[in-house]
Amino acid sequence: MSAIQTLLSSCPVETAAKGTVLRRRTVELDDVLYIESGRVLTGVIGEGDEADLMEHQLGATEGPKWLSLPAAVLDRPSVVDAVAQTPVQFRRVPVAQFRACLDTCAESARSILGAMALAHRQQIELAVSRLAKDAEARCAEWLLSQAQDSDKGGCSVHLQQRKRAIAAHLGIAPETLSRVLRHMRERSLISGSGRVVNLVDPRGLRALAGISAAPAPCGCGLA
Repeated sequence: MSAIQTLLSSCPVETAAKGTVLRRRTVELDDVLYIESGRVLTGVIGEGDEADLMEHQLGATEGPKWLSLPAAVLDRPSVVDAVAQTPVQFRRVPVAQFRACLDTCAESARSILGAMALAHRQQIELAVSRLAKDAEARCAEWLLSQAQDSDKGGCSVHLQQRKRAIAAHLGIAPETLSRVLRHMRERSLISGSGRVVNLVDPRGLRALAGISAAPAPCGCGLA
């Protein structure tokens, strides 16, 4: 039996009910959780009255599997929240003992594991930072990234996907996408309906997206 298996077997099995918050972002880890059975959602939970509900889901962990392993390997706080989607059975391993087990591995193995954990963490941090932008900012950024020269001059976006697919790509509900586009038309940032969206005010869209006013890929005339 390996050192980590021996350590796991020494930790009692605990049970968490559906909806239990198992991890909070930015909170220092005192222990590492090994999910024996059940399903745990990872992402960003809501605020206020919805503080225990997963507002933005980024992934799921289904036992048997470690939860937030990169954070434990790097000895850093988790970058995502974790909420039990079903009743969960798990073992709680003190982080100091977990890292002591890692120290018994060969240096080359620890180096590879650390590099993989860091790469995974950076990907998750990027995903979380994108969620931090509100729906209007994400939509504005997407429109600018899809902009092409129009026949009438300026820029336009041809919606080649259904709005439901675009909304899913942006991580928002289809109703939210429709509302955001309507508000943008009312503010004269865009115009048009149907499959073609004209970017009337690219500079305003860039300000909404929170990005610099560098020239767009099409002829939007931004300096």
